[in-house]
Amino acid sequence: MQQPSELTGQSEPAESFDQADRSDLTASAPVRQADRSDLTAPAPVRQAGRSDLTAPAPVRPADRSDLTAPAPVRPADRSDLTAPAPVRPADRSELTDRRIRLQRYMERERLDGCLVTQNVGLFYWTGSMQSGYLFIPRSGEATYYVRKSLARAQNEAEVRTVELGSFRQFGDKLAADYPETFAGETPAAIGADLDVLPAQLYLRLQEAIPRAKWADASAIMRKTRSVKSEAEVAAIRRAAGVAAEALAEGLARLREGMTELELMAIIEGVMRRKGHIGLMRMRGYNQEIMTGVVAAGEAAATPTYFDGPAGGLGLGPAAPQSSSTRPIGRGEPILLDIGCCVDGYTIDQTRTAVIGRLPEEQRRAYDTAEAMLRKIEGMLRPGEIPEQLYLAALEEARAAGLAGHFMGFGADQVKFLGHGIGLEIDEWPVLARGFAEPLEAGMVLAIEPKFTWPGVGVVGIENTYLITADGFETLTVSPERVYECEASEAGGRP
Repeated sequence: MQQPSELTGQSEPAESFDQADRSDLTASAPVRQADRSDLTAPAPVRQAGRSDLTAPAPVRPADRSDLTAPAPVRPADRSDLTAPAPVRPADRSELTDRRIRLQRYMERERLDGCLVTQNVGLFYWTGSMQSGYLFIPRSGEATYYVRKSLARAQNEAEVRTVELGSFRQFGDKLAADYPETFAGETPAAIGADLDVLPAQLYLRLQEAIPRAKWADASAIMRKTRSVKSEAEVAAIRRAAGVAAEALAEGLARLREGMTELELMAIIEGVMRRKGHIGLMRMRGYNQEIMTGVVAAGEAAATPTYFDGPAGGLGLGPAAPQSSSTRPIGRGEPILLDIGCCVDGYTIDQTRTAVIGRLPEEQRRAYDTAEAMLRKIEGMLRPGEIPEQLYLAALEEARAAGLAGHFMGFGADQVKFLGHGIGLEIDEWPVLARGFAEPLEAGMVLAIEPKFTWPGVGVVGIENTYLITADGFETLTVSPERVYECEASEAGGRP
């Protein structure tokens, strides 16, 4: 959890705007009084020049309209770009099953109940994402206490839904609704999603519900969610289809000299029109993600805070990951690590492209990534230990002489091969050391072997897989290959 001071950001009330000089609110104080021009444009990718970072380089001087708006898929008919109606990934019977599975974990952990506070958890166990709290007792029905919007929650949720009312009276309301849990002399053992619960809210809950002894239930919540239902997998399949269409459109319009951001805009535009919600949720503190990473050459290999093997240069210090305004050049690796979220569920996939041909070293690394994926696929089945998949991949990277470039470079290497995926990008299990509980049928994993060269770029591949009763199924549908675009295919002169 975060500390209260980190949440409030200040120890004293802020000075009144009316009493303070407002000039400091309209302009930032200078960093260097003589010259701030370098703070208004992105830092250089290539030291020889900065102009290509401040504006997209021209592709055809007379006409760039094709880079500012996606071209129609079929000029006579755009109906295939219309987003389908939302599908509810769970009905009442499925939500009941989810509650019962969590209650089994509560029995093992000797918890009297669980309080779900985070939006994703609320959606998973109620079918709604309205602001409030869900209480799930160790046995019996759950109750959704809603702050806003009660009317929408009552329309969407498939559990008992009531108004929260005064937060200070929340404990009394819980005691009235669940006397068997809170009426005893001993405080009730209540679990909560403490991995995402702000410390300030935790302290308020302690005051509002004094008859609770709090415990961290985040692990059992994440374990419950790690096994997907048929309805959840169907949502991920829909997202995979949309991502494949968008990638194909982006590659068809790839041109030498267009910027990373322009290529990302084409891909994202198709996905949005087909139902992508516009974001992919992450559970990790201070972790954010755009639609993914579309980055070329050394920009793709630029390290950043994001907990992944590739971050991208991004648009500046305020958005230090993903696509930049850097033009895409010939012969450099183009990393297309994109996600798509439809009806709340996300697909995660990576493909590698190039205008022309990849350099020999990067081509060999890409072939190693594909071979590594085949080896890992041979291990994907119920009962396999996640950390063993990671260790097997490490051995493959060492055997190829590429261990120093695997999943990042130097101090910025990440220590995993893949991760669970569903409502959030960073779900359990993680294919990393320390994850020793066996895979189960119904788990969905994104596996992403990648190799990084600072100053050169990133290559790799990523598929999303469903663990089945006897093995696996690949949910990603984009063809696996290096997408080598010749000059005529990439919009240049043949």
